[in-house]
Amino acid sequence: MHLSLWDEREERNVFEDAHDPKGFGLSAVAYHFIAGILNHAKALTAIVCPTVNSYKRLGALNSSSGSTWAPNFISYGGNNRTQLIRIPDAGRIEFRAMDGSCNPYLATAAILAAGLDGIEKRMDPGDPFNGNLYMFHSIENEFDKLPSTLNEAIEALESDEVLVKALGETFMETFIKRKKAEWKEYHDYVSEWEVEKYLKGY
Repeated sequence: MHLSLWDEREERNVFEDAHDPKGFGLSAVAYHFIAGILNHAKALTAIVCPTVNSYKRLGALNSSSGSTWAPNFISYGGNNRTQLIRIPDAGRIEFRAMDGSCNPYLATAAILAAGLDGIEKRMDPGDPFNGNLYMFHSIENEFDKLPSTLNEAIEALESDEVLVKALGETFMETFIKRKKAEWKEYHDYVSEWEVEKYLKGY
C-alpha cells in the first residue's frame, strides 16, 4: 500500500519536504507517521495478514527467485523491498506487510490510525536501514521481528489500545474472538504433512 497524506485546503502533500536531512524527500510529519506504523506494527499485522497462511509468507526468506520480498522485520528504509516500510520516492511511503487476504478498507483504517497516533505523539522512527535485510544474519539484534503466527499477531492486537479504540471496541472484540477460533481450528486439524511425517514413516 502506497501512502501519502494531503492537506485538502492547501492541496499540498504534507509528507513531502525537499530539504529532508535524511535525503528521502520526507517531512517531519511523514517520519512521525512512519514511527506510528512501526510502533503498532505487530498489532497491525493481525489486520493486514489475517490468515494462518499469511505468516508462511512473512516468515519466508528465500524463494526460487532468491527473495520473497515479504518483510520480516519492523524496519524502514529507502527504495528497498526487504523493509516493512519502503520509501520509493519523495513524499510517499510503501507499507509492505499486507497480503491479498486482508480487507482493504479495514487495513486502510488501521494503518491510518497507527500513523496518526505517531503524528499526534510526535514519535521518532529512529535511523533508516538501507541494507538488504535478507543478507544480515545478526539483524535480529537490531530490529524486532514481525509476528511469526496469527496467534502472536492477535495477542498483539488485543493489547493495542489505540487500534482497538480506532477500529471500534465491539467490532474488535468480535474480530479477535473469530481469529482466536480460527487459530484453534487450525491446531485441531491434522494435516497431510503430519500424517506423512509422524505416522506413515513408522
